[in-house]
Amino acid sequence: MNTFQNNNEIKLELKELYKAFEDTPVLEGISLQLKNKEFISILGPSGSGKSTIFNIISGLLKPDRGEVAIEGENHTGKTGRVSYMYQKDLLLPWRKVIDNASLPLIVKGMEKQQARETVAPFFKVFGLEGFEHKYPFQLSGGMRQRAALLRTYMFSKDIMLLDEPFGGLDAITRAKMQQWLLDVLQQLEASILFITHDIEEAIYLSDRVYILSERPAAVKKEIVIDLERPRGREILTSREFIDLKAEILSLL
Repeated sequence: MNTFQNNNEIKLELKELYKAFEDTPVLEGISLQLKNKEFISILGPSGSGKSTIFNIISGLLKPDRGEVAIEGENHTGKTGRVSYMYQKDLLLPWRKVIDNASLPLIVKGMEKQQARETVAPFFKVFGLEGFEHKYPFQLSGGMRQRAALLRTYMFSKDIMLLDEPFGGLDAITRAKMQQWLLDVLQQLEASILFITHDIEEAIYLSDRVYILSERPAAVKKEIVIDLERPRGREILTSREFIDLKAEILSLL
């Protein structure tokens, strides 16, 4: 049973978001909810407006109509409340990993040494222990993504927007990162909104999946992923998993 079905604490809610660029409608009444410690994926065709949704949530864009509510308060157009990770890790090559990870704390006004001390305990949690003083070029692709996720987490520990964070990895590394993310999230107090084009990835990681239509994007269906946690790779060949994949394929 998916334990999040009984979770009623709403962290983030989008209410009827509409957005157009010049004369081109992009979002057509997007509404969704993210609950406390829940993992939600957004699936939709390329160019359907998924990243636009993230830009509106993070306050980088304003919707033409609609509201972004965080813990019941209107945060439409306000920046600095949620963390946002793009597909590329965007680590600063001239900074050591510990200084990349602590950058959000420094931006918020913390002294460098205090920021390092604050972030240091999380290196073990994120599987980066022993690499604190390496530079990004000394890390593998998967480790760079872990470092980027750690930096994202340090910006905002409760709501994280992840825009295809594993999209640039090879298949084997991607599968390992998916399993690692499931494991590490059990130790964190984070609610995740996740963009992906990979149906299996969405099912494997998520508690619920929102399926978007072609542009202008509207929510075609919300699908509850009623699979037990913790999950292992063997679940990918189960009848329940295959049935969910077939349902989603029929909607895309």
